[in-house]
Amino acid sequence: MKKSTLTNIRKDYTSGSLDITNVDGNPIRQFSFWMNEVLEAGIDEPNAMILATTGSDKQPSARIVLLRDFNDDGFVFYTNYSSLKGNQIDENPNVALTFFWKELERQIRIEGLAEKISDGESEKYFHARPFESRLSAVISAQSKPIPGREYLENLRDDLRKQYPEQDVPKPTDWGGYFVNPKSIEFWQGRAGRLHDRILYSFENRKWKIERLAP
Repeated sequence: MKKSTLTNIRKDYTSGSLDITNVDGNPIRQFSFWMNEVLEAGIDEPNAMILATTGSDKQPSARIVLLRDFNDDGFVFYTNYSSLKGNQIDENPNVALTFFWKELERQIRIEGLAEKISDGESEKYFHARPFESRLSAVISAQSKPIPGREYLENLRDDLRKQYPEQDVPKPTDWGGYFVNPKSIEFWQGRAGRLHDRILYSFENRKWKIERLAP
């Protein structure tokens, strides 16, 4: 095998700084500040995040999903409940979310508990999705083996004919999860690898804030 050149990749981080004295006392408000800056910067897919789950077999699994909402209490994403991630969350609701915005040299790590949102909320969001996205959600037995792409396309075409008025019903096994955070860490890249890390931990009904070594 040819020797990898990855060890020679170097980048110094000089975009900003982060300190306990200039962060909000509430991590979700701090998240909102950073997300607004990401949106203002015009970064592509600003709401893309890594979702890590672990089932009863203790084998971690990670993938990119999209954050679709957040509020004072936590974060919301949508998926197929019968997928691998859905099955793992059923077995173990402890999850982790990671955002990385390389243009701003920033990362956010979130750990918490995932639980299903109400069916009414999922229904409302489902019908706000583009028509083709709703078709895909209905026909896709997510994470299950299929014979080929043509199989999916045929299912989609048949469903499109079945619902010409675009009134596609939400599948019973599709919906949202709410992640209630236990900890949120903000990372700002700094020169010489002396990065800034601020950790919020929810303890005794309030947020504790600490600086971590890089």
